[in-house]
Parts: sequence; structure tokens; C-alpha cells
Amino acid sequence: MIRRNIDRFLACVTVDLNTQKDFCDATGSAPVANVATLIPALRRVIAWIKRNDVPMVSSVDSHRPSEIAMRGGPHFCVDGTIGQRKVEFTVFPRCTRLEVDNTFSVPLDLFDSYQQIIFRKRTDDLLSNPKADRFLTQLPAGEFLLFGNALESAVKALALGLLAREKRVSVVHDACGYWSLSSADLALRQMCAKGARVITVDELLARKLPRDHRYSVRRLGVAVINGERRITVRWPAGRWNGRSNGRLSASGRTARIPRSNGQTRPFRAGP
Repeated sequence: MIRRNIDRFLACVTVDLNTQKDFCDATGSAPVANVATLIPALRRVIAWIKRNDVPMVSSVDSHRPSEIAMRGGPHFCVDGTIGQRKVEFTVFPRCTRLEVDNTFSVPLDLFDSYQQIIFRKRTDDLLSNPKADRFLTQLPAGEFLLFGNALESAVKALALGLLAREKRVSVVHDACGYWSLSSADLALRQMCAKGARVITVDELLARKLPRDHRYSVRRLGVAVINGERRITVRWPAGRWNGRSNGRLSASGRTARIPRSNGQTRPFRAGP
């Protein structure tokens, strides 16, 4: 019996927090204080993500109509309202939304089919969503790039949570909204003290991920034969063309794996 496990490593994953109309529109229920400069910065970050084919996790703040308004202010991001919707340019063509059901059941290979995964959250902390917690905790990523709303609440909570899980975190601070400049400055210092890296949009745009480290970075093919032999293959870039005859080539991703009876069979690692 042959068991296979495909582990996909992502050099960079972006996390877009609460880029919704109630926060990103001056006419919304709770616009951030720097909304005028935030939107152009968000457009530049999203353009970089699309240009480099970087996968993105998004969160949407979600509150029931019956909830008491938080912080003594107006209701915002109420389910079913226009203000709860994400800003149009932050929604990618290949995206999927995972709804909360208080379970940890979530596919961990979603980025094989989608570039954007959207999670709903009821509190400031995205990791309070069990599905988002499991997905981000077990996602094999070299770096998490955070931006969105708001710096002193959701961004700080997620950054500290990921750092506690021994993840590498960078915060694009001028692509983050805030309601209080002093609170945002304190949040940045707290994140830096825990090990987060703070960068600007210009520094992000100066980065060009190598082609081998973009959306599809690499796949590790692992085969266990009869519970004894384990073979790991680092696959080169390229797509399966069906004509490589089981040999590694510049355009194929196959290798011959011996069977227990001495025969061989093609081993295919992804599309």
C-alpha cells in the first residue's frame, strides 16, 4: 500500500483584515481616522499581491443586529448591510468564504484552488474563529504580511497571536487604518517588542518575489511504501504535461517510485 502526502510551502502569505466599507469609506458607520491615505495605500498593496500572485487570507468583521454597539459608538459591519461588504478591489476572482460553525474542520489545501480565503469574525481577534485559528496555525508559510483595519485592535491581536505561535510576522503599517494615532503607535511598539517587523508600502513594493517563490513555491512529494520506505522529492517549477513518461523534466513533475514487487509507477505531485 502506498500513502502520499503533499506539503506545500508558501514563502509569503498576506493577511487582509477588515477592509470593509464601514471602515474604509468616509460615509461608513465607523471610518478610520486616516481613511484618506489608507485607500491609496491599500490599492498599492493589493496591486503588489496580484502582480506577485501571493495568496491572501481575509477577515470580515461581522455583528448581529441585536448586538449592543461596542465602545458606545454606532453599530458597524452588521450582517447583511452594505457597510459590512468588503471594498470591491480587495475581493479577488478566485476566492472562497468559510463560514463559522464552531468546529476546526477546514481543508488545509485551499490555496491549491483559490488565491483568497475569507473568514468571518465576531471579535477583534481573527484567531477566535476556530477555522481561522487552525488554518493559520498549520499553514506552512515563511512570512505573514498583515495590513487592514484597525492597527490598535484586529491587526495587533492577530500579530501577537501569530508571534505566540512562532510565526514570522511583518506589518505594513501605512496600509493599516486606525481610530487613535496614540493607540496605534503603542500597538506598533508592542508588536515590535514581541518580534514583529514593521515595514512601509514602499518597502513592500520594492520586493519582487523570485518566480520560484511566488504563489506556487514548491511541493514536497512523500511516498511511504508498505509503511517502511519514505521518498521525498523536491519538484522543479513547471506544470504536468502528461508526456514526461514518469521522468523529471523542466515541464513535468513526475518521478519513478518503486513498487514492492519491483515495478514502477509514475508519481504525480499536483497540477
